[in-house]
Amino acid sequence: MQIAEAVQNTTRKLGNSDMQITAIGFGAWAIGGGDWQFGWGSQDDNDSVAAIQRALDLGINWIDTAAVYGLGHSEEVVARALQGRQQKPYVFTKCSMIWSKKFWQTKDQIHRSLKRDSVRNELESSLRRLKLDVIDLYQIHWPDPEAEIEEGWETLVKLKQEGKVRFIGVSNFSVAQMERISKIAPITSLQPPYSMLNRGVEKEILPYCEQHNIGVINYSPMVSGLLTGAMTKERVAKLPQDDWGSCDRVDSEQSSHHSRDRGRAQREAGGRNHRGGNVPATSRRNCAHRRFPDRQSSSGQAEQVSRGFRYPEAYAETCRCASKSEKLPECPGLGHSSSKADRSSSLDHRRSRRRGASRNGNRRQHAADFFFEPTHVASVEHHR
Repeated sequence: MQIAEAVQNTTRKLGNSDMQITAIGFGAWAIGGGDWQFGWGSQDDNDSVAAIQRALDLGINWIDTAAVYGLGHSEEVVARALQGRQQKPYVFTKCSMIWSKKFWQTKDQIHRSLKRDSVRNELESSLRRLKLDVIDLYQIHWPDPEAEIEEGWETLVKLKQEGKVRFIGVSNFSVAQMERISKIAPITSLQPPYSMLNRGVEKEILPYCEQHNIGVINYSPMVSGLLTGAMTKERVAKLPQDDWGSCDRVDSEQSSHHSRDRGRAQREAGGRNHRGGNVPATSRRNCAHRRFPDRQSSSGQAEQVSRGFRYPEAYAETCRCASKSEKLPECPGLGHSSSKADRSSSLDHRRSRRRGASRNGNRRQHAADFFFEPTHVASVEHHR
């Protein structure tokens, strides 16, 4: 009862909307299940429904999902969890990531589009899966293709005018990209990654949002489980193959890319490898360079990956400060310390972390796992 009262009493207005949302939200990425490009491993839908209902019983009043989570399955599970509930939460979902497969492919492949017809089709499909007449907050998931963000935003504005969505927002946008689309219509919210260890948004993005009354819903405030203290190397080693945080899966993807590159080079060189030798096989050590391409990974960081640590950069930085007896600065709003390193907020860095460093296991939402600051920020976490 105390948890429910605390959650319900900690609400804030989301940007220029009329929605008073709780500081903690339910992130529905993981419940999409496994067997897709960014899956978190297989999930039990009954457990997922129970987790959502428990979160709502504790006072959480919004759910954040996306069409691409489980290739539509997450939205279907959310709809099932809300069936029959008299008091329903706000439902947020996203567009821009679509999927299809060619006749020679065995699995759907994810593509990016912000074209007018594509966005409209995505919305209609989301409404059908969620069994809703209107979406409370419709967000552009990624500013990709970047050349299409104005067309995508114009489409969201028209959908709002038609009454199919109540408010519109973006996710993973930079200040420059928000400036471009705000000339078309105001932005209700932004959803960036933000945590003790990933604080790149503090320099420019949060001040910009505060100045322009843009609500902030930060994702992965617990760094996808790292800050819970439950992410051990043994646990990481047991991640299933269809978990996009699995190093084995990253290695497999790298090997596949190398094979394609080698085949292309051999064709161009008349069947000879253009390097005069075989392309070396990948290893767990290479994961560090895959996951942090815009940073120079040390051998120590690579070693942490090979030993099973999911976040070698954060681990190495913590060890570095500890070895020098440096006091880490306090993180506002929490009694914990964070890394001194300035986390880059560039789009490339966020994409690289999304491809590797922040890849997550099959997790469950837990109402106690949250992080929020300053006052206009709410958070969503996908948790084991």
